[in-house]
Amino acid sequence: MNNSDSKKMSWFLYLFIGAVLVGGYLLVQLVRNTAADALDPLRQANDALSTQVSELLHPTPTVIPDPVTIIHEVRALARLETIQYSVEKIITAEVNQGVLGPLFGDRLLFVAHGNVIAGIDLAKLDAQDLWLEAGILRIRLPAAEVLVVTLDNEQSYVYDRDTGLFTHGDPNLETLARQVAEQEILAAALEDGILRTAQLNAELYLEQFIRALGYPEIVFVQDTP
Repeated sequence: MNNSDSKKMSWFLYLFIGAVLVGGYLLVQLVRNTAADALDPLRQANDALSTQVSELLHPTPTVIPDPVTIIHEVRALARLETIQYSVEKIITAEVNQGVLGPLFGDRLLFVAHGNVIAGIDLAKLDAQDLWLEAGILRIRLPAAEVLVVTLDNEQSYVYDRDTGLFTHGDPNLETLARQVAEQEILAAALEDGILRTAQLNAELYLEQFIRALGYPEIVFVQDTP
């Protein structure tokens, strides 16, 4: 074999090896793609199963309001709100906290935020409650009263709850805590003098309003003429 034939054989060998390498690479890629396509349904099934398990362990509450609405009563109101209290109370509610408490007890700590609004009901103001005497307008306002007591559900929450080993807890315990919290919030506002302040605020507001109507002297009294 001469040098020319030897060079041709070398080039042929190089081309053959290159073709084998390229073919091998393409074959490996084909096998990988085929395996990925074959395993893709299994991977999707595993992802779907993982999602279902996650939703089962950490469910998202679904709230579905009933489409039927019943309006029981409609009333016209003439209330003048003159003060609002925002109150926070810590409520502890518990049951079965005796010797068997660690087994059958239930205890929760509830942080309650609520609002108390007070003012006067102008619907209770009659014509005889306003009269002129020596050029002075005398007014007997209705007594101030609490108009609204509500819990702020966005800010109120159960801070801690401890149930016994053999109980799932009293389902009514949080409801009871909320009811007591509302009563305590009202009591705190009353103790702080919300009604007295509501009465004074009502007199100040109405005095400015009535003076603008042309009555220079106004006196608020407690007794009718």
